[in-house]
Amino acid sequence: MNRDADRPGPRLATRSVAKVWGRTQLPAPFARVEREPVGEIWFEPGAMLPDILIKYLFTSARLSVQVHPRAGEAGAGLPGKDECWLVVDAEPGARLAIGFDRQVSREEMRTAALDGSIAERLVWHEAAPGDFFYLPAGTVHAIGAGISLIEVQQNTDITYRLFDYGRPRDLHLDQALAVASGEVYRRNLQRRIDPAASACLVEGPHFRVDQLVGRPGDGLMAVHRGARQVLPLEGWVAVSGVPVGPGESAVAPSLGAVDFAASQRCLVVGAV
Repeated sequence: MNRDADRPGPRLATRSVAKVWGRTQLPAPFARVEREPVGEIWFEPGAMLPDILIKYLFTSARLSVQVHPRAGEAGAGLPGKDECWLVVDAEPGARLAIGFDRQVSREEMRTAALDGSIAERLVWHEAAPGDFFYLPAGTVHAIGAGISLIEVQQNTDITYRLFDYGRPRDLHLDQALAVASGEVYRRNLQRRIDPAASACLVEGPHFRVDQLVGRPGDGLMAVHRGARQVLPLEGWVAVSGVPVGPGESAVAPSLGAVDFAASQRCLVVGAV
Protein backbone atom coordinates (compact mmCIF):
# COMPACT_ATOMS: atom_id res chain seq x y z
CA MET A 1 0.00 0.00 0.00
CA ASN A 2 1.36 3.40 -0.95
CA ARG A 3 0.09 6.48 0.78
CA ASP A 4 0.01 9.64 -1.27
CA ALA A 5 1.19 12.93 0.22
CA ASP A 6 -1.07 14.20 2.99
CA ARG A 7 -3.54 16.84 1.90
CA PRO A 8 -3.71 20.20 3.61
CA GLY A 9 -6.75 21.21 5.65
CA PRO A 10 -9.97 19.18 5.31
CA ARG A 11 -8.94 17.24 2.20
CA LEU A 12 -8.32 13.59 3.02
CA ALA A 13 -5.05 11.84 2.25
CA THR A 14 -5.32 8.98 -0.24
CA ARG A 15 -3.82 5.52 -0.23
CA SER A 16 -3.11 3.59 -3.43
CA VAL A 17 -3.52 -0.16 -2.88
CA ALA A 18 -1.82 -2.59 -5.26
CA LYS A 19 -3.97 -5.53 -6.39
CA VAL A 20 -3.33 -8.33 -8.88
CA TRP A 21 -6.67 -7.45 -10.52
CA GLY A 22 -5.96 -3.70 -10.68
CA ARG A 23 -4.76 -1.42 -13.46
CA THR A 24 -1.52 0.36 -14.30
CA GLN A 25 -3.41 2.93 -16.41
CA LEU A 26 -5.88 4.54 -14.04
CA PRO A 27 -9.00 6.09 -15.56
CA ALA A 28 -10.52 9.46 -14.73
CA PRO A 29 -10.67 11.19 -12.35
CA PHE A 30 -7.09 10.06 -11.60
CA ALA A 31 -5.84 9.44 -15.17
CA ARG A 32 -2.29 8.45 -14.38
CA VAL A 33 0.09 5.56 -15.02
CA GLU A 34 1.27 3.36 -12.15
CA ARG A 35 4.30 1.05 -12.04
CA GLU A 36 2.25 -1.79 -10.52
CA PRO A 37 -1.47 -2.54 -10.82
CA VAL A 38 -3.51 -0.36 -8.49
CA GLY A 39 -6.91 -1.77 -7.63
CA GLU A 40 -8.11 0.65 -4.98
CA ILE A 41 -7.64 4.26 -3.94
CA TRP A 42 -8.77 4.92 -0.38
CA PHE A 43 -9.64 8.22 1.21
CA GLU A 44 -8.12 7.88 4.66
CA PRO A 45 -10.86 8.37 7.27
CA GLY A 46 -10.48 11.50 9.36
CA ALA A 47 -11.06 11.92 13.07
CA MET A 48 -14.53 13.38 12.47
CA LEU A 49 -15.81 10.27 10.59
CA PRO A 50 -13.60 7.37 11.69
CA ASP A 51 -16.14 4.61 11.03
CA ILE A 52 -16.65 5.23 7.27
CA LEU A 53 -14.26 4.43 4.43
CA ILE A 54 -14.75 5.50 0.81
CA LYS A 55 -12.75 3.97 -2.05
CA TYR A 56 -12.46 3.98 -5.82
CA LEU A 57 -11.99 0.48 -7.31
CA PHE A 58 -10.59 -0.23 -10.80
CA THR A 59 -10.62 -3.77 -12.19
CA SER A 60 -8.80 -5.41 -15.10
CA ALA A 61 -9.57 -8.97 -13.96
CA ARG A 62 -12.09 -10.74 -11.75
CA LEU A 63 -11.88 -10.29 -8.00
CA SER A 64 -12.16 -13.28 -5.70
CA VAL A 65 -15.52 -14.64 -4.59
CA GLN A 66 -15.67 -13.24 -1.07
CA VAL A 67 -17.75 -12.26 1.93
CA HIS A 68 -17.46 -9.82 4.85
CA PRO A 69 -18.56 -10.60 8.42
CA ARG A 70 -21.22 -8.91 10.51
CA ALA A 71 -20.34 -7.06 13.70
CA GLY A 72 -18.65 -9.37 16.20
CA GLU A 73 -18.34 -12.34 13.83
CA ALA A 74 -14.61 -11.76 13.23
CA GLY A 75 -13.93 -11.18 16.92
CA ALA A 76 -15.40 -9.49 19.95
CA GLY A 77 -15.79 -5.76 19.46
CA LEU A 78 -14.91 -5.78 15.76
CA PRO A 79 -17.31 -4.03 13.37
CA GLY A 80 -19.06 -5.66 10.46
CA LYS A 81 -18.75 -4.54 6.88
CA ASP A 82 -21.85 -3.38 5.09
CA GLU A 83 -20.90 -1.68 1.83
CA CYS A 84 -22.44 -0.16 -1.27
CA TRP A 85 -21.26 0.31 -4.83
CA LEU A 86 -21.93 3.06 -7.35
CA VAL A 87 -20.66 2.10 -10.81
CA VAL A 88 -18.98 5.06 -12.50
CA ASP A 89 -17.69 3.31 -15.62
CA ALA A 90 -17.94 -0.15 -17.18
CA GLU A 91 -16.68 -1.80 -20.34
CA PRO A 92 -19.23 -3.58 -22.53
CA GLY A 93 -20.16 -6.91 -20.95
CA ALA A 94 -18.68 -6.06 -17.53
CA ARG A 95 -20.51 -7.80 -14.68
CA LEU A 96 -20.89 -7.91 -10.90
CA ALA A 97 -21.93 -10.99 -8.90
CA ILE A 98 -24.10 -10.68 -5.79
CA GLY A 99 -25.89 -13.51 -3.97
CA PHE A 100 -26.97 -16.90 -5.28
CA ASP A 101 -29.44 -18.03 -7.93
CA ARG A 102 -31.37 -19.91 -5.23
CA GLN A 103 -31.05 -20.62 -1.51
CA VAL A 104 -27.76 -22.46 -0.95
CA SER A 105 -26.86 -24.50 2.13
CA ARG A 106 -23.50 -24.19 3.86
CA GLU A 107 -22.45 -27.63 2.66
CA GLU A 108 -23.43 -26.80 -0.94
CA MET A 109 -21.44 -23.59 -0.66
CA ARG A 110 -18.38 -25.48 0.61
CA THR A 111 -18.56 -28.00 -2.25
CA ALA A 112 -18.96 -25.24 -4.85
CA ALA A 113 -16.04 -23.27 -3.41
CA LEU A 114 -13.78 -26.31 -3.50
CA ASP A 115 -14.61 -27.32 -7.09
CA GLY A 116 -14.77 -23.73 -8.41
CA SER A 117 -18.41 -23.83 -9.46
CA ILE A 118 -19.33 -21.20 -6.87
CA ALA A 119 -18.69 -18.41 -9.39
CA GLU A 120 -21.39 -19.87 -11.62
CA ARG A 121 -23.84 -20.28 -8.74
CA LEU A 122 -23.78 -16.53 -8.11
CA VAL A 123 -26.11 -14.13 -9.92
CA TRP A 124 -24.13 -11.92 -12.30
CA HIS A 125 -25.50 -8.45 -13.10
CA GLU A 126 -24.41 -6.50 -16.15
CA ALA A 127 -22.81 -3.27 -14.94
CA ALA A 128 -23.34 0.22 -16.36
CA PRO A 129 -22.64 3.73 -15.05
CA GLY A 130 -25.25 4.68 -12.48
CA ASP A 131 -25.93 1.14 -11.27
CA PHE A 132 -26.14 1.08 -7.47
CA PHE A 133 -26.00 -1.90 -5.12
CA TYR A 134 -26.19 -2.19 -1.34
CA LEU A 135 -24.47 -5.26 0.13
CA PRO A 136 -25.25 -6.17 3.74
CA ALA A 137 -22.47 -8.00 5.58
CA GLY A 138 -22.70 -11.73 4.89
CA THR A 139 -23.53 -11.26 1.18
CA VAL A 140 -21.33 -13.42 -1.06
CA HIS A 141 -20.12 -11.33 -3.99
CA ALA A 142 -17.50 -10.75 -6.69
CA ILE A 143 -16.60 -7.95 -9.08
CA GLY A 144 -15.74 -8.67 -12.68
CA ALA A 145 -13.19 -7.09 -14.99
CA GLY A 146 -13.54 -3.72 -16.71
CA ILE A 147 -15.33 -1.82 -13.95
CA SER A 148 -14.68 1.41 -12.07
CA LEU A 149 -16.82 2.01 -9.02
CA ILE A 150 -17.05 3.97 -5.80
CA GLU A 151 -17.45 1.92 -2.63
CA VAL A 152 -18.76 3.32 0.65
CA GLN A 153 -18.29 0.94 3.56
CA GLN A 154 -17.94 0.51 7.27
CA ASN A 155 -14.29 1.12 8.10
CA THR A 156 -12.95 -2.41 8.35
CA ASP A 157 -11.03 -4.45 5.80
CA ILE A 158 -11.93 -7.95 6.98
CA THR A 159 -12.49 -10.06 3.87
CA TYR A 160 -12.85 -13.84 3.62
CA ARG A 161 -12.12 -15.41 0.23
CA LEU A 162 -14.07 -18.51 -0.82
CA PHE A 163 -12.57 -18.87 -4.32
CA ASP A 164 -9.83 -17.00 -6.22
CA TYR A 165 -9.60 -18.60 -9.68
CA GLY A 166 -6.35 -20.40 -8.80
CA ARG A 167 -4.39 -17.28 -7.89
CA PRO A 168 -1.71 -17.85 -5.19
CA ARG A 169 -3.50 -15.97 -2.41
CA ASP A 170 -4.81 -17.28 0.88
CA LEU A 171 -8.37 -18.55 1.06
CA HIS A 172 -10.46 -18.43 4.24
CA LEU A 173 -13.05 -21.12 3.59
CA ASP A 174 -13.98 -21.98 7.17
CA GLN A 175 -14.22 -18.33 8.24
CA ALA A 176 -16.23 -17.46 5.12
CA LEU A 177 -18.70 -20.31 5.54
CA ALA A 178 -19.27 -19.32 9.17
CA VAL A 179 -20.52 -15.85 8.16
CA ALA A 180 -21.81 -16.23 4.57
CA SER A 181 -25.48 -16.03 3.70
CA GLY A 182 -26.70 -18.48 1.08
CA GLU A 183 -29.61 -16.23 0.18
CA VAL A 184 -30.80 -14.78 -3.10
CA TYR A 185 -29.92 -11.08 -3.33
CA ARG A 186 -32.94 -8.86 -2.69
CA ARG A 187 -34.01 -6.73 -5.67
CA ASN A 188 -34.84 -3.74 -3.49
CA LEU A 189 -31.11 -3.38 -2.69
CA GLN A 190 -30.21 -2.41 -6.27
CA ARG A 191 -31.34 0.34 -8.64
CA ARG A 192 -30.26 2.70 -11.42
CA ILE A 193 -29.33 6.24 -10.33
CA ASP A 194 -30.13 9.18 -12.60
CA PRO A 195 -26.92 11.28 -12.77
CA ALA A 196 -28.99 14.44 -13.28
CA ALA A 197 -31.12 14.11 -10.14
CA SER A 198 -30.43 14.35 -6.43
CA ALA A 199 -31.31 11.15 -4.56
CA CYS A 200 -30.85 9.40 -1.24
CA LEU A 201 -28.89 6.23 -2.05
CA VAL A 202 -28.58 4.76 1.47
CA GLU A 203 -30.33 5.66 4.70
CA GLY A 204 -28.86 3.42 7.40
CA PRO A 205 -28.31 1.33 9.27
CA HIS A 206 -24.64 2.34 9.41
CA PHE A 207 -24.28 5.33 7.09
CA ARG A 208 -26.28 7.65 4.87
CA VAL A 209 -25.26 8.39 1.27
CA ASP A 210 -26.84 11.05 -0.95
CA GLN A 211 -26.16 12.00 -4.53
CA LEU A 212 -26.41 15.77 -4.66
CA VAL A 213 -26.86 17.61 -7.96
CA GLY A 214 -26.25 21.32 -7.52
CA ARG A 215 -26.82 22.83 -4.09
CA PRO A 216 -28.53 21.14 -1.14
CA GLY A 217 -32.06 22.16 -0.18
CA ASP A 218 -33.27 22.75 3.34
CA GLY A 219 -34.43 19.14 3.66
CA LEU A 220 -30.98 17.72 2.99
CA MET A 221 -29.36 20.26 5.29
CA ALA A 222 -31.75 19.14 8.05
CA VAL A 223 -30.99 15.41 7.78
CA HIS A 224 -27.23 15.76 7.32
CA ARG A 225 -26.31 17.13 10.71
CA GLY A 226 -22.78 16.87 12.03
CA ALA A 227 -19.63 15.89 10.16
CA ARG A 228 -20.04 14.83 6.54
CA GLN A 229 -17.66 13.56 3.85
CA VAL A 230 -18.05 15.14 0.43
CA LEU A 231 -16.85 13.44 -2.76
CA PRO A 232 -17.14 15.58 -5.92
CA LEU A 233 -17.98 13.68 -9.10
CA GLU A 234 -18.44 16.67 -11.41
CA GLY A 235 -17.50 20.26 -10.61
CA TRP A 236 -15.91 21.51 -7.42
CA VAL A 237 -16.86 22.21 -3.83
CA ALA A 238 -15.03 24.29 -1.23
CA VAL A 239 -14.80 22.88 2.29
CA SER A 240 -13.91 25.51 4.89
CA GLY A 241 -12.54 27.54 1.97
CA VAL A 242 -10.38 24.71 0.54
CA PRO A 243 -11.23 23.65 -3.06
CA VAL A 244 -11.98 19.94 -3.56
CA GLY A 245 -12.50 18.39 -6.99
CA PRO A 246 -13.04 14.99 -8.65
CA GLY A 247 -10.54 12.44 -7.38
CA GLU A 248 -10.44 14.18 -4.01
CA SER A 249 -12.59 14.09 -0.90
CA ALA A 250 -12.92 16.12 2.27
CA VAL A 251 -14.65 16.00 5.62
CA ALA A 252 -16.61 19.04 6.74
CA PRO A 253 -17.81 19.68 10.30
CA SER A 254 -21.25 20.32 8.76
CA LEU A 255 -22.80 20.91 5.36
CA GLY A 256 -22.89 24.59 6.26
CA ALA A 257 -19.09 24.60 5.94
CA VAL A 258 -19.33 23.45 2.29
CA ASP A 259 -19.71 25.87 -0.61
CA PHE A 260 -21.56 24.08 -3.43
CA ALA A 261 -21.63 27.06 -5.84
CA ALA A 262 -19.35 25.32 -8.39
CA SER A 263 -20.62 21.80 -7.73
CA GLN A 264 -22.43 19.85 -10.43
CA ARG A 265 -22.67 16.42 -8.82
CA CYS A 266 -21.21 14.97 -5.63
CA LEU A 267 -21.75 12.37 -2.96
CA VAL A 268 -22.46 13.37 0.63
CA VAL A 269 -21.77 10.67 3.22
CA GLY A 270 -22.26 10.61 6.97
CA ALA A 271 -22.70 8.28 9.91
CA VAL A 272 -26.22 7.40 11.06
